[in-house]
Amino acid sequence: MTLSCRGWFTSRGAWFPVNRPITHGGWIGEILKTHRLLLLDHRGTGLSSRILPQSLAQFATPQQQADYLTHFRADNIVKDAEAMRHTLLGDGKKWKGMGQSYGGFCLLTYLSFFPDSLDGVIITGGVACVKRHIEDNYRLTYQKVLEKNNAYYRHYPEDEKRVQDIVKHLLDNEVILPSGVRLSPRRFQALGLSFGAEGGFERIHYLVEKAFIDGPNGPEIAYDFLSEVEQMHSFDTNPIFCILHESIYAEGYATQWAAERLRREFPWVEVDSNQRFHFTGEMISPTMLDDFAHLAPLKQCAEILAQKSDWGPLYDLEQLSRNKVPISAISYYEDMYVPIELSRETALHIPNFYQWVTNEWEHDGIGHDGAKILKRLLDKLSAPRL
Repeated sequence: MTLSCRGWFTSRGAWFPVNRPITHGGWIGEILKTHRLLLLDHRGTGLSSRILPQSLAQFATPQQQADYLTHFRADNIVKDAEAMRHTLLGDGKKWKGMGQSYGGFCLLTYLSFFPDSLDGVIITGGVACVKRHIEDNYRLTYQKVLEKNNAYYRHYPEDEKRVQDIVKHLLDNEVILPSGVRLSPRRFQALGLSFGAEGGFERIHYLVEKAFIDGPNGPEIAYDFLSEVEQMHSFDTNPIFCILHESIYAEGYATQWAAERLRREFPWVEVDSNQRFHFTGEMISPTMLDDFAHLAPLKQCAEILAQKSDWGPLYDLEQLSRNKVPISAISYYEDMYVPIELSRETALHIPNFYQWVTNEWEHDGIGHDGAKILKRLLDKLSAPRL
């Protein structure tokens, strides 16, 4: 495909391929009215040398696996984009970038190190915390998750007992998933990842209401419930979501399972059948390497990456502070994954940054009302705030 200087490239959230278009509507239709579009699969996803347990099994040692995976962060993703821009457009021609979630993180990296390659940036739900440590991020996201739990139980008060019954059963019995591993209370707890998306409350509600069925020895966990639990998680099919996720925040320090370390600061998140059960969100834990069948062989690799302390820079704060590229972004006030407090701090640090803050949608609003969102962001891109 050939792109003119009116071209766009776009990328999606962390560790997932870009959504394949089915229709020409939504945000894609809005962009195609005026631009050509290149959909970019990040390294490790989709058609871009995707990482799966089989591909990592080709390496002889966990250290070799870890060394390979150090090349899959935003710093190298933007180098890929630069190579594509040079190949498709030639020297001296710029393009625009659009990023959803982690795609927005990548664009801030792009603006840090290749600002002369871009003539416009749109970010949806992905204004990263460029000035903060990973622990600052997780302290806020734990609080956001608690707020989501409280809202969920307000929506579906009957689910409080249903969920407690499920957890008590998991604590008292060995329940096996279709993949052959135990459904632990911690894995069930991680289903709260859905709370940050449109319809997330409903997805969990419709799941837990069918959890039990009468078996030969009394109530037991239903097979269709177990099958759906397994399908709701993507760590087996996207292993770098687990073993590399925390590195997206790391610059010159080891993450050391930050979300797990901070968990002790929030006693409400502990699993106790005698108190309200709280789901967690995008908190990666070393326990996942035991809870998911295809992650177990990667435990040593994951530990090496968690202890890696010499991660390179992802952002250039000085360059961002003198940014001249127009940026138009939407941030969600109740975003469970990308805290608005830190997004706002970033937006105030960068000139030429228009930030639309709203609670009309969740983190994935672009997938539900994309044409409306993109139209406004495109309009604002031509008249950025200085």
